[in-house]
Amino acid sequence: MSKPVFSLKDVVVTVGNGIQILKSINFDIYDGDFITVLGTNGAGKSTLFNAIAGNLAIASGEILHHDKNIAHETAVKRTDYLARVFQDPKMGTAPRMTVAENLLLAEKRGSKRTLRNRGLTQDKLTQYADITKVMGNNLDSHLNTATGDLSGGQRQALSFLMATRVKPELLLLDEHTAALDPKTSEQLMHATNDQVETHHLTALMITHNLADALKYGNRLIILNAGNIVLDVRDDEKQALDESQILKYFVS
Repeated sequence: MSKPVFSLKDVVVTVGNGIQILKSINFDIYDGDFITVLGTNGAGKSTLFNAIAGNLAIASGEILHHDKNIAHETAVKRTDYLARVFQDPKMGTAPRMTVAENLLLAEKRGSKRTLRNRGLTQDKLTQYADITKVMGNNLDSHLNTATGDLSGGQRQALSFLMATRVKPELLLLDEHTAALDPKTSEQLMHATNDQVETHHLTALMITHNLADALKYGNRLIILNAGNIVLDVRDDEKQALDESQILKYFVS
């Protein structure tokens, strides 16, 4: 197996009174991994994502990006190679800008951004129509619509497209379908998986849906009380069923 793109080495995160939220977490993330992350409320899933993204300082340990310790890099700096889609469809998009303007803005990730020349040529609009059409929710017919006027599912699909417009080295999907109705959630999950496979994205996805955790991705991690209690991939993951997963959801 090749060297990991990211590694967490003995990562500990504490709250103000010294209680450990993450307890000496160790795992490697390899190019092309699509890792589903399960755990009860309070297990440390969002804390894990916040630590990786730089939104939360770690108490000890290392977070390595190609063997370079980035534990003290700012969250802004990490957006050069990390992207994140949140549970709330309102996060990650500019509501007063159109769908096309948001996509153009996303193309500037990692470079100096300016809106003085938005560059929305007809070629760009045609390109964006093709990109949005694959999401299967009529987003392609709303390129000139203000993002704040979209449905929740369309806005979340746009957030996903923006996060992947410039291919990130790691994509964090933070319960990105949880706020949607079941049909829209299933549609976005199918589109997500298709895009991850088509563009060979490396991704971690928090979910509370056991069926999705088993169906999607090549690897599954379960957190419990700040510890990784299961980390399986490929055939070992495919052999699991929901009843075997549930036994890990204990106090």
